[in-house]
Amino acid sequence: MPMPIFPLARLGHFRAELHACFTRRADALFELGDALLCAQAVPSLPHLSLEPVHRRGWGSIYAALARGRINTQRLRDLLVSSLPPAGPLVFAVDVTTWPRCDAECSPERGYYYHPSRHSAGQPIIAGWAYQWICQLSFARDSWTAPVDAVRLHPADDTDQQAAVQVRALLGRLPAGGPVPLFVFDAGYDSAQLTLDLAEERVAVLVRLRSGRCFYHDPPPRPPGATGRPRRHGAKFNLADPATWPAPTATLTCQDDQYGAVTVQAWAGLHPKQHRHPGHGTGGPRPIVRGTIVRVQVERVPARTRPPKVLWLWWAGPGELDLDLAWHAYIRRFDLEHTVRFCKQTLGWTTPRPRHPAQADRWTWLVLAGYTQLRLARQVAGDQRLPWERPRPQPRLSPYRVRRGFPRLLCTLGSPATTPKPSGRSPGRPKGRRSEPAPRYPALKKSHIKQTKATRPPDRP
Repeated sequence: MPMPIFPLARLGHFRAELHACFTRRADALFELGDALLCAQAVPSLPHLSLEPVHRRGWGSIYAALARGRINTQRLRDLLVSSLPPAGPLVFAVDVTTWPRCDAECSPERGYYYHPSRHSAGQPIIAGWAYQWICQLSFARDSWTAPVDAVRLHPADDTDQQAAVQVRALLGRLPAGGPVPLFVFDAGYDSAQLTLDLAEERVAVLVRLRSGRCFYHDPPPRPPGATGRPRRHGAKFNLADPATWPAPTATLTCQDDQYGAVTVQAWAGLHPKQHRHPGHGTGGPRPIVRGTIVRVQVERVPARTRPPKVLWLWWAGPGELDLDLAWHAYIRRFDLEHTVRFCKQTLGWTTPRPRHPAQADRWTWLVLAGYTQLRLARQVAGDQRLPWERPRPQPRLSPYRVRRGFPRLLCTLGSPATTPKPSGRSPGRPKGRRSEPAPRYPALKKSHIKQTKATRPPDRP
């Protein structure tokens, strides 16, 4: 069914379709999601059963996460169908970590970087990593539109998994529209992403470290030259202005937040590719060409430090829009605001499930709950505190929309059926003892670059 036009009808339609995405323990999963949006805080999972919208016992929460089932493909289609209208489709991709340092009985944990938590003096923790994809907007707010979240196995390649998610998302977007742009941080390999998505109608924008080197195409060989032809021409060092030729495109504009902005681009450059499908076979390395973009601003909005030069890699069909490129990367930080809101306010990483499948179901409930808050943005009332400044309706933050969401549920209702009394649980049979849970050490990601022929399956 098509998505309704009016905001309240859109929210009601989304909730009905969301309930249909739960194929097992649907009512318990749905009421758990409503309790998540109505609770003032999420100290633990049993505390959500105290909310009035949760009409079942606290044991149904554990049963829903342990034995519930979610049709993830249908839920992904629902999230894409509820995306806000936008001219240039811009998506941000990033990896965030769910810390599970002491969960020795939880399988498929790996060691990942964490900016604030340390282990033995290093910013490394054991846990699960999730790769999120969110649609960005150019409005000055912290709202995004999450469309996908996949848990990464420690043996998975982050760039290849990102390419798989991008292809799946392209299949759900309407055909014939503008070329979507996907923005990545510096932790991704720009050339590998471009190589994996070379056959797709998509553009990629990746931040580069300031010490990278790229190369022009070699000049034509003179007649009668012998020997192996050159594959790389003049070097383009990002840290050495003496190696920069005249830019192929330049943009100068004025921004009220960043002041004078100068954007320069050099097209037709390529790196020395080390990760490719033919690695280890002795064959030639592929040449992956793209455009290097340099962004220099006059000031940063906080004005607490001098601005730094931003280097970007762009590759895709059509012509590069410099104004869209630098604005798109600036809006990429909205994804970090969304992840922080889901962790701190919605309690995404607060529960401590043992099995990763339970964490996946909880993650989908959090993404669906955030989408409901975005759909309720235009109809939720501002329940501000006395010391908070009033905000107009379109400018409400996710935190304030969540504060006024319980009143909307009185109008919307719930598609979940009324629970039936089942009596007292018989409990554990007398004399039965629980076996000790197996231990799973955290896995270290191998640094050996494997080819596609020798790479193990996604879930070994």
